[in-house]
Amino acid sequence: MTSDLTRQDAVREAAASGIPAALADLGTLVRIPSIAFPGFDHGEVQRSAEAVAGLVRGTGLFEVVDIRRSAIPGTSEVGMPAVIATRAARNGRPTILLYAHHDVQPVGDDALWESPPFEPTLRDGRIYGRGAADDKAGVMAHIGALRALTEAVGTDFDLGVVLFFEGEEEAGSRSFAQFLSDNADELRADVIVVADSGNWDAQTPALTVSLRGNTRFTMRVRTLEHASHSGMFGGAVPDAMMAGVKLLATFWDDDGAVAVDGLTERDAETPPYSEETLRDEAGLPAGVRPIGTGTILSRIWNKPSITVTGIDAPSVANASNTLSPEIAVVISARLAPGQDARGAYEAIEAHLRAHAPFGAQLEFSDQDFGDPFLVDTSGWAVAAAREALHEGYGVEPVDIGVGGSIPFIADLVRDFPDAQILVTGVEDPHGRAHSPNESLHVETFRHALLAEALLLEKLDRRGPEA
Repeated sequence: MTSDLTRQDAVREAAASGIPAALADLGTLVRIPSIAFPGFDHGEVQRSAEAVAGLVRGTGLFEVVDIRRSAIPGTSEVGMPAVIATRAARNGRPTILLYAHHDVQPVGDDALWESPPFEPTLRDGRIYGRGAADDKAGVMAHIGALRALTEAVGTDFDLGVVLFFEGEEEAGSRSFAQFLSDNADELRADVIVVADSGNWDAQTPALTVSLRGNTRFTMRVRTLEHASHSGMFGGAVPDAMMAGVKLLATFWDDDGAVAVDGLTERDAETPPYSEETLRDEAGLPAGVRPIGTGTILSRIWNKPSITVTGIDAPSVANASNTLSPEIAVVISARLAPGQDARGAYEAIEAHLRAHAPFGAQLEFSDQDFGDPFLVDTSGWAVAAAREALHEGYGVEPVDIGVGGSIPFIADLVRDFPDAQILVTGVEDPHGRAHSPNESLHVETFRHALLAEALLLEKLDRRGPEA
């Protein structure tokens, strides 16, 4: 009988030999501009789903491989295509659900990219391209790990496996909750691995144990019935831009910390993290000061933040001597773990209404809500994951918080309360997810794929008595 050590060595060899194919397949996926936002070609999201489904079928492991959509509640629309695949557990083994998403962020300003965003380009040990890290690398880490397990132990293993590759995570996962409901029996698992987070650095793996929540909405500020001449009426009539700027400035105190009553903070220890590291990882130039108070990581992991992510107002090219009657802004707030997203939105709206200058009229729309997440680290799956990460990277993993949000995790917790949820990822702090020149550190990907393959092998050996 093959020993556990021999199995693990075989997994290691298979994972290493499978990296070139995994990276080649990643390149194929990156070439598909699968942007699920309104206004983009959603046929590309379908093409991406079909490409991912083809890779899943190529493993030969799954009894069911489908591309499915679910309705968006409260609308007549359906969501973007998701790939689902199932393989039943045998002989008392657990079932693991592997999640990632195949849709990507819009490109933004093409001129800021050093190479074409949908042409994967290798430079200095990194693969550049939109989705190269977030999150098509997550898709390929899952598929590559399954390939390695299959090559090492054959297709006749007992571990149950479910794949769920979403197609609209970047666009708000609007059909996610309905998709869980529609496919609950097939998605049910003992362990859920969400490969959509990051690591401490390019060499040190991490388990994400806390995530901030978020609320995002559009606010319109109106002060005039129509545009008016700035020379004729300026100085007596408030224009919408003036009112909007004064109103938005009330969000922050002089340190740049959020100053909205009703938004909470989490009191938790954070590991050492220097201002020098922040400047390096965030691209903060000399002379520009960090904002907020407390330890740097407490500001990112455990306190709220508010960002104006978009504005509709006259452009510089179209500027004229006119008082603007209306502007619109998109506001994105990140919320401390432990705060309810809807309650936080209500606090922000109340703050804005209370501080609207000159009687400016406010209108709110397009609200989105995502609750924060705290991981229960006491389960056996967390221990197995830490062990696999250590073996895969050769470095002890660390537990981290993340300032970003993965709102659908709250849906997973609600629908599958008995599942142990592990949040991992292939990104490092220099990956620039959502930004121009997004990239994947190849060595980090190599270690992440190996670590997941070793985790799958461990779970395949976990008997019902464990």
